[in-house]
Amino acid sequence: MAKPKPRRATAAKPNTSKVKRMLYALLGVVVFSGLLLGYNLYQRTYRTNVSTGLPGELSYLEIPTGSEYRDVLFLLQQGNILKDVPSFEWVAQKAGYPERVLPGRYKIEQGMNNFDLVKMLASGKQEPVRLVINKFRDKYDLFGAVARRLEADSTRLVQLFTDDKLMRKHGFNQENSLAMIIPNTYEFYWNTSALEFMEKMLKENAAFWTAERKEKARRLGLEPTQVMTLASIVEEETNQLQEKGTIARVYLNRLAIGMKLQADPTVRFAIGDFSIKRVRGAMLNHPSPYNTYYADGLPPAPICTPSIPTIDAVLNSSPNDYLYFCAREDFSGLHSFAKDYRDHQRNAQKYQKALNQRNILR
Repeated sequence: MAKPKPRRATAAKPNTSKVKRMLYALLGVVVFSGLLLGYNLYQRTYRTNVSTGLPGELSYLEIPTGSEYRDVLFLLQQGNILKDVPSFEWVAQKAGYPERVLPGRYKIEQGMNNFDLVKMLASGKQEPVRLVINKFRDKYDLFGAVARRLEADSTRLVQLFTDDKLMRKHGFNQENSLAMIIPNTYEFYWNTSALEFMEKMLKENAAFWTAERKEKARRLGLEPTQVMTLASIVEEETNQLQEKGTIARVYLNRLAIGMKLQADPTVRFAIGDFSIKRVRGAMLNHPSPYNTYYADGLPPAPICTPSIPTIDAVLNSSPNDYLYFCAREDFSGLHSFAKDYRDHQRNAQKYQKALNQRNILR
């Protein structure tokens, strides 16, 4: 009788539902971790991280030429621009910004995130500076004003504009280099250098002095720099545009007959006191080439930067026979003009009487 075969041991069937639960749990942990990581990355990158103060308020970050990443970070922290410094640093490092810092003036807007801030800084997308150049009485005041708005150094600007060899190369000299400046509103990048500023002014001067303007100057017997000098005197004489051409022609008439200009503003400039109301006495003999009571002809350089309307008033001045003018006694800012000295004396006496009545002695 055959013996029965022994049974083989059979493995227990796995609990599939339990395995599935474990896999789902593991997958959930992975997904959650991924979402958490993604959320953290998103927060670091795109969460608002810039504060300029009040909502809608703008701020500017000025990064000097030669700055490194640590300098930028210091400026951001010093200006309390970043809410969370580590997150900015993380994004900056990931974007490679520390290796490509670009100088300039950057507009920082309330509510910017790290991505936008780093992208702007790394691209070098600057906010231009609007520089208004109006009336300045000497180059030192002008260059001080420029240096307050741009990175250009005022000392370097003075060096360039008083370099006689350099100025003569461009048709000026160290004395009359202020004649290069045409007052206007200009746009510059903040990190403009002193040399770049000078080159911009040369370009603007060349554009202003068109062939037509040069021809008008030639007809007056003047070089463009001399027109600028005469216009600077007219600029100081009056704010009344309708009179500027007439006053310019008075001085042109005097130049034509070899008569001293005897312009009061040149005395104030020579003395260095622009508060003087009554130019008289010893002031008239102040020894200076800028004092047109003392020296013949035009001063060696402008006594201020004249406006474009004043320059054009000189160039377009209509002929007249006047040799004298005097401020009116009504203090309207207008002037009385005269062809002979006797009439001028009468006008001057009226004005002096009005000054006395107001107790204006100097």
